[in-house]
Amino acid sequence: MKRKLPILSLLLLILTTVRTYSQETAHYSPGVQGLKVASLPPPGFYYIMHNVYYSADDYYDGNGDKADIDFDLTVFANVHRFLYVWEDVLWGANYGVHLLVPTTFTDISIGAYGVNDSKYGIGDIVIEPIMLAWNKQKFDAIVALAGIAPVGSYDITEAASPGKSFWTGMLTFGGTYYFDSHKAWHASILNRYEIHGEKKDFDVTPGDDLTFEWGIGKTIVSKQIWGVGVSGYAHWQLSEDKGSDVLYDASVKDRIFAVGPEVTCYMPKAKLNLEFRGQFEFGAVDRPQGRKMCLSLFKNF
Repeated sequence: MKRKLPILSLLLLILTTVRTYSQETAHYSPGVQGLKVASLPPPGFYYIMHNVYYSADDYYDGNGDKADIDFDLTVFANVHRFLYVWEDVLWGANYGVHLLVPTTFTDISIGAYGVNDSKYGIGDIVIEPIMLAWNKQKFDAIVALAGIAPVGSYDITEAASPGKSFWTGMLTFGGTYYFDSHKAWHASILNRYEIHGEKKDFDVTPGDDLTFEWGIGKTIVSKQIWGVGVSGYAHWQLSEDKGSDVLYDASVKDRIFAVGPEVTCYMPKAKLNLEFRGQFEFGAVDRPQGRKMCLSLFKNF
């Protein structure tokens, strides 16, 4: 372990300003679900593909100030989700299981420190064996439990590594409320609480994280079923990173917020749903701040 500490220290120096920096960010990346983020679809089998483009040319330090380090980050993620939902299995709830496999291309440069790295690969996968969803006239509700497995490659010397090298347990809960009997107007919030394990080969255990995604919109029924509205997310690191290899100021906790427009279109004959959203980040502390575009395809079989 001793011989690895200089490498870890160098990377932390590269990715920080002189003042404060916290090494890890949460496993879950928000923004891939929008207007009805807390509503599980009806019983059946679904293939879902998210195409996510994220770019940021600003990095904010632990005081929330823009760091002058010539930062540039571009990420494209092609995310594959497989979801099966059974009807009325337990306590009047539908029951679902879910697998998420991301592939990512990351290109990052930090001119002030001579960093220039890019990588393509499979990221860490999400396995969600427990999903309970209640669909009522006025609201939908969901509770789920997942594990995030560190199958993506990780190298402390490679800033664009697709994996994070630690396990995560994730509790999900939330709901969608309908303001009228036709379920035209709706508001949705989904919370995700993450508890992380220790990084492989390093005595660093990232702190717990809370992320909530939200959406407010209206459904318009014609030949297709349209949805229009606004969606966003908020994230906070809740507890400090721990371990003997935490060489940075662990009291600094990252946070970020985002908001933007969204439109969806469901084609009943094809059993196909398309979603497009753009979300713009603000209020960053100890992390990049940028913009995210997501085009999603939902296919019911």
